[in-house]
Amino acid sequence: MKPIWLVDDDPSIRFVLEKALARENLPTRSFTQPREVLDALADVVPGDPARQGPQVLVSDIRMPGGSGLQLLEKVRELQPGLPVIIMTAYSDLDSAVSAFQRGAFEYLPKPFDLPKAVELIRRAVEESQREEVTEERQTATPEMLGQAPAMQDVFRAIGRLSQSLVTVLITGESGSGKELVARALHKHSPCADGPFVAINTAAIPKDLLESELFGHERGAFTGAQTQRRGRFEQAEGGTLFLDEIGDMPFDLQTRLLRVLSDGQFYRVGGHAAVKSNVRVIAATHQNLEQRVKEGNFREDLFHRLNVIRLRLPALRERHADVPMLTRHFLQQSARQLGVEPKRISDAALQRLEQFPFPGNVRQLENICHWLTVMAPAQVISLQDLPPEVLEAPVNPAALVQGAPAAPSAVPAADMASSQVTFGHAEPALVVPSSHAADPHTPGLPVAPVHASPGAHRADDLSSAGYAVPAVAAGPAMGWEQSLECDAQKLLATGQPDVWDTLTRRFESRLIRTALAATHGRRMEAAQRLGIGRNTITRKIQELGLDAADEA
Repeated sequence: MKPIWLVDDDPSIRFVLEKALARENLPTRSFTQPREVLDALADVVPGDPARQGPQVLVSDIRMPGGSGLQLLEKVRELQPGLPVIIMTAYSDLDSAVSAFQRGAFEYLPKPFDLPKAVELIRRAVEESQREEVTEERQTATPEMLGQAPAMQDVFRAIGRLSQSLVTVLITGESGSGKELVARALHKHSPCADGPFVAINTAAIPKDLLESELFGHERGAFTGAQTQRRGRFEQAEGGTLFLDEIGDMPFDLQTRLLRVLSDGQFYRVGGHAAVKSNVRVIAATHQNLEQRVKEGNFREDLFHRLNVIRLRLPALRERHADVPMLTRHFLQQSARQLGVEPKRISDAALQRLEQFPFPGNVRQLENICHWLTVMAPAQVISLQDLPPEVLEAPVNPAALVQGAPAAPSAVPAADMASSQVTFGHAEPALVVPSSHAADPHTPGLPVAPVHASPGAHRADDLSSAGYAVPAVAAGPAMGWEQSLECDAQKLLATGQPDVWDTLTRRFESRLIRTALAATHGRRMEAAQRLGIGRNTITRKIQELGLDAADEA
C-alpha cells in the first residue's frame, strides 16, 4: 500500500501520528511544509515503489511557507482522487467551509482524539482504494450495475440470449431499469448493428398510437399531409422495444399480433403490405396473466410475447447493490453538473440501504442528483439525506445483510416462477419465492413457517432482544411480528424515542451475536455482517458494547 503523507510543522504531531499509524500497519512519510510535498509529488513515478505517491494526505492548515488550503487546491489539480484531511487548531467556521469547498475529504480540529483520527485516516484509505478500483473499472461506463444474485441472474440471461433474436418479455416494477435491460439485449445480439427504437405504449394517446407504430399514408386522416414511417419501419433490421405493453389498447393488440405472426403490416390508410424484419422486446409492470383473465389482453398475443420472460428485481430486493449504485450516480450527477463528485458517509449509505425505494433505481438516481445539489458538505452525512428517506419506514430485508428481500409488486406469476422462463418449458435460473406478502403491510415479508421443531420459540424471541407478546403461545411468530408488538406497546405507553430504543436493541443484539460467532474478532464479524470495519467499530462505541464486555 502507498504511504500516508503527513504535513505539519509541529514535530510532536507528526511523531504521534507516525507511531499510531505504524501500530495499524499503515506506512507514513512526513513533511514540514507544503513546498516539500509539491516537490515530492513532482517526483512521483507510477509503478515505482521507491517513488510512489500518497494514499492519503493529512495536512495542517497553517504552516510556515504556505497554507494547507493552498496545498489542498494544488494537490486536487495534480491528483483529483486523492483524499485530503485538513487539520487545524483554529476551529472556526471559515476554515471548515474553505476546506470542504476546496474538496477536502474531512476536517480534523486540534486537539484530536488519536483513535478517532486513526479511524478517520483509515476510512480515507478505504475511500482512496475504492476510488482506484473505480477508476480502473470506469474506462467504459457500464451498461448496468449489480452484484446481487438476482441481478447476476439477469446478466447471465442476457449472456445466454446474446446469440438469439427470440422475443423477450421483461417484467418488473416501474423504475427498475427495464429499458436498460432491453438495450443490453439489443447491444449483445446479432442485430446490434441495427437501430434500437423504443416506444412507451402507455404514453401515447390511443388515436395516435397506431400511426406511431405502423406509420400512415398521405391523406389517411386529417392532417396526414405526407407519408410517415412508423416505429416498425424505423427499427428495420434492429430491435423495437415496446414499453408498458400491458396498457396497449385491445384493438391494436390484434394488429401487433399480425406483425409478430406474419412478419408484415399495413400503414394506416395503406393497401400494400410492408415486410418487417424486427426483433421485438416488450416490457410491463403489470400482471399480464391477470389482464388476460379479465379480458383486457389477448391471450394469443401474450403467448407470442412470452417466449422468454425475464423478471427484473426491485431495488429493495437487491439492497446490497445500493452502495455501488449510489456512488455511480453521484459520479454521474457530478459530471452532468460540472462539479466535484461528493462522497457519502457510512451512516448515510446504511440508511439508504434500509430505504425500501418504491421508485426503484430511478428514485435512487434522483436522490443522488438531489444530494449533489443540496448536500452542504463534500461528504454526505446522515442528516443530509432527503426527508422521504429519513422519515420512511426501514426495509426489514436490509437490516440483516443476506436476509430474504421483501417481495415486490410485480406479477404474482413472476414471483412464483423463476428469474427467466423459457415459454412453457422448464424454468431456468430458478429462484424460488419462499415469502408471501403480508396483506396488512404491503411490501414487507411474512416470516416463513418452518417445519423444524421449536422454530421461533418464545425463548428465541427473548434472546433476540424483543419482548415476547402474550400471543407467542399460539402460532409461531417471526421476529418482525415480535418487533411490531414491542413497538405497539412502547407507542401505547407514550415512551419517547421509540425508534432509537428499538434500533439500539436490534443493532446491539446483532453485533453481539456476530462477535460471539467470530470469538470477538471485529474484522471477521464486520465481514460476515456485510458492513465495514469502521462501521462496526463506531457502532460498538455508540452502543457501549465495549463497556458491557469489560463489565
